[in-house]
This record gives sequence, C-alpha cells and structure tokens, in this order.
Amino acid sequence: MTENKVENMNENITAEENNVKNGGDNFQTEPNNYQLTKANYFKGFGQHLIVIVILVLVFYGGVAWGKHLTKPVISDNTVADFVQRLSNPRDVFASDPEATKPKDIDFNIFWDVWRKVNKNYVSQDATKDTKKRVYGAIKGMVASLGDPYSVFFDPDETKEFTTELDGKFTGIGAELGMRDGILTVIAPIEGMPAEKAGLLAGDKIVKVNDELTNDMTIEDAVKKIRGEKGTEVILTVLHKNAKETSEIKIIRDEIDIKSVTYEKKDGDIGYIRIKGFMDDTDEEFDKIVSQILADKVKGLIVDVRSNPGGNLQTAIDVISKFISKGEVILWERDRNGNEKDYRAIGGQELKDLPVVVLIDGGSASASEILAGALRDDRHSLLVGTKSFGKGSVQSLEPVRGGSSLKITIAKWLTPSKQSIHEVGIEPTIKVELSLEDIKNKNDKQLKRAMEEIRRQVGN
Repeated sequence: MTENKVENMNENITAEENNVKNGGDNFQTEPNNYQLTKANYFKGFGQHLIVIVILVLVFYGGVAWGKHLTKPVISDNTVADFVQRLSNPRDVFASDPEATKPKDIDFNIFWDVWRKVNKNYVSQDATKDTKKRVYGAIKGMVASLGDPYSVFFDPDETKEFTTELDGKFTGIGAELGMRDGILTVIAPIEGMPAEKAGLLAGDKIVKVNDELTNDMTIEDAVKKIRGEKGTEVILTVLHKNAKETSEIKIIRDEIDIKSVTYEKKDGDIGYIRIKGFMDDTDEEFDKIVSQILADKVKGLIVDVRSNPGGNLQTAIDVISKFISKGEVILWERDRNGNEKDYRAIGGQELKDLPVVVLIDGGSASASEILAGALRDDRHSLLVGTKSFGKGSVQSLEPVRGGSSLKITIAKWLTPSKQSIHEVGIEPTIKVELSLEDIKNKNDKQLKRAMEEIRRQVGN
C-alpha cells in the first residue's frame, strides 16, 4: 500500500513570507503565482473528488438495487470480487485486505505448508484439486471451534442441507448429533427405515459399515450413511444400558416426512404428533387447528418425541397457537450476553385447551423450545424422559461460489431463562420406555399422558 507524500518546498518562499521577513512594508493584496496554482489545484481536485464520490454512490446504488431485484451469482474472478465488495459500503473504503488479518498470526505458514505439499506429496494427482484442499482447510478452521453444530458446507453439501430442510431426501431417516464427543442418534423418524430396523433415540453409533466413527464429524457420518434408494448400510450401535454392541442393517429409501399429524382419541381428546419443524409444518398445522376446533375436543396431547427440531420461525408460528399474543416464547443470548426475546405473534386458537406434552431424549432444538414455552407460559405437564439438550442457535450464511457456513451465533433459553443447551429439559412426570416396551409397542408414556389430560378435563 503506497502513501502520497507532500514534500516541504522550503526553497519556494512566497511573497507574503518575504514581506513578513522585511517588516511588512510591501504587503500584496493579490495572490502570487504559487497561490493561484495552489488554489486552482485544490479547486480541480475538489471537483474531481465530487465526481468520483457521485460515481461511486451511483454505482453502489445500482449494485444495491440489483441485489434487491435479483439474487447475485458470484463467480471466482476479479470483476465479481470487485462487485461483491462494492455491495458493502464498508468494504468500498476498507480496500486493504491486510487490514482485516489478525495481527498475532503469520499467515505465511499456510502458504509454506501449501508449497511443501505441492512439492513433496507422493501423489501429484491429489494435489491438483486445489478447491478441495481450500475447502478442507476452511472445514478444519471451523472444526477447531469444537462446536459440532458449526460447519462449513461446500456447494454440494449446501444443496443437500437445504433439501433436507424441505423434508425430502434419500437415506435412513434419522437425525444425528454429538453427545460427549460420540456420534449419537438424536431421533429416528417415525415410519422411516431407521425406526423400522430398530434404531433408537440415544443409540451410540460405533461404526458405519466397517469404519469407526470416533474421528467422524456429523456431516462425515451423514455422507456415509446416506446413499441410493434400495442400498444397504450397516450401523454398529450401542443401545442405552446395553453391554454389547449390535449390528443394524438398514435399507435406504426416499425420506419424505409428513411433519405433523392429528387424530382424535377416546372421543374428546386430540393427539398431535409433530415429527419436525419443516418449511411446510406451519401450513399443515393451520389445517389441523381447524380440524381440532371442528372436533370440539376438550384437551390436547402434543407429542414431540424423537423430534430433532428444525426451523425456528415455524416453531414460533406453531407455539403461537397455544399461548396469548405477546407472551415470551424464548430468549436468545448472543456472544456478548445481550438477550433478545421472541414473542407469540397471534393466533392463540388453542390457548384455552388443556395440554400435555410428550418429550424424550430425541426431542431437540425447536421441539425443546415448544416444550419449554408451554411449560413456562401455560404450566403444561411434560411427560416422558429428559430432552436431548440442543439449545444453540445456528445461522446459515451464504459464502461465495455456492458454499455456506452454518455457525452458532447464540444460545436459547426458555421463557423463565432456563438454559437448554447440553442440559435438556426434565419432564414433570418421568416415564421410561424399556427395549421390551418399544419392541412390543407398549407406549407407557402416551398412556400416562392420556391419564393426565383426562384428569385435567374432568373425566
């Protein structure tokens, strides 16, 4: 970066300076040639500066309006990079990329290693895929945070992730997470291959096929578990309280999740099963609310067992049906300790109905928000076992070239400001299900929830 230097011109003494030195006898009222040149220079410079500022503002305005109308496609070339930087006014005037580098780190070490790999690595073919190596370096940087929910997605992974949010993909139908550094099943999705094969919430996955999972990230495991419809994957798992591992063979299939269902039980009790908070859940839930009102049920059971969560705004829309407008649904606490509240947005059609919520170790994230909000705001009973404890907030940030960064930006708290993350929510009434109960479809948790809701409605 160069600097414009103004040299001292001691040899060019103006007439005014000479006049002062001589006692001021010959003071001139007209500027000399140097003054005129100086004045004209600054006048011309000022005019050029105004023109440059106007051009930058017009260009930036055009870029900003273009971004408003269309989604920009950013390619890895100089022009696209320039346009991308101009889309942020801060970047226009902070043109030196060196200024944003941490001062205590020498980034030359990265390039030293890069060159040594290029020069010495045994397989020259492996060093040719430079994009793969850059992605790998970025993944390693994000992984160094030690947070399993902060992940860099390359373009292909980004497409897979957004497809999963739509509720349609090919695989076994199970949500995975990390518990004490071990790959763990958060929840098998009801009716999907994983559940049918016997995979349970809380299972520790030791191997995927013949490969140990101890060094796998969640994303690595998902890639290996997913595959074409009709193909087989073998998971070696350790069930809760089991002393030996078991092999579970699962045939992959298309996973098309119907995120919410409803049925009327025992005449006047409504049963709502929410499997996940997908993009279509709020729309489907609106239809169910209409059916509930038409059925004139006296009480509701809301089942979020084995619900791994999903879209936060969808969860807020659903919860708003149960509590009064303006009530706090959750708190969000950021890295600086600042807290932001999320409140019920209206609807509240179900706020006068007694509600019992079913939770278990597969209830995570948005389903824990629902359970916590209904417990704190409505004093609803929670029946089952402690929830998973995934109470962190992720933001999906687009990155040039079609990649993205899913990064934890905050922690969730219940309305009473109870932390969920790595703690979970304890049920009001604890009811365990044994392996025998699951195999025999003896749902003692649902039975207890029915008893409690019957008690509340008075019959």
